[in-house]
Amino acid sequence: MMAEEMPRKVMGWGEWCSLPSLTIPAIKAKIDTGAKSTALHAIDIQQVENKVLFKVNPLIHRKDLFISCQAKLHDIRSIKNSGGIIENRYVIRTPLMINQEQWEIDITLTNRHQMSFRLLIGRDAIKGKFVVDPGLFLVLFKPKKKDVMRLYENCGSF
Repeated sequence: MMAEEMPRKVMGWGEWCSLPSLTIPAIKAKIDTGAKSTALHAIDIQQVENKVLFKVNPLIHRKDLFISCQAKLHDIRSIKNSGGIIENRYVIRTPLMINQEQWEIDITLTNRHQMSFRLLIGRDAIKGKFVVDPGLFLVLFKPKKKDVMRLYENCGSF
């Protein structure tokens, strides 16, 4: 069987995932097959030598919750945003976990405070792993709000 014929798991247009190396135990992502790259909402982004320091507000309904993150700088790329404007963005490479599967992806850092989802997962991140059914939402994992908050309490992010 060729790789493109292998059965893949079905995901909805939005799914819960985590970024374990960034100590982000739960973040709701929009799956956007129209976007090539993945973008994470980040603020206070600073390059310090070969690292990028930034803060993430992972839960849209918790404006007071910020996770301080750092990652090795992987690249700086010109990305066309949803408004058609080209931005130079820092790129990090970090593990993404969805439905107990984990693999490394490239993530661009940008301010997404106006967007409904703090993480947008582009097609490069899920290619060969999942197929997206645009009629489905949160099919792989649907935690209760209190369970998501407990994850953040347990990781000491408050």
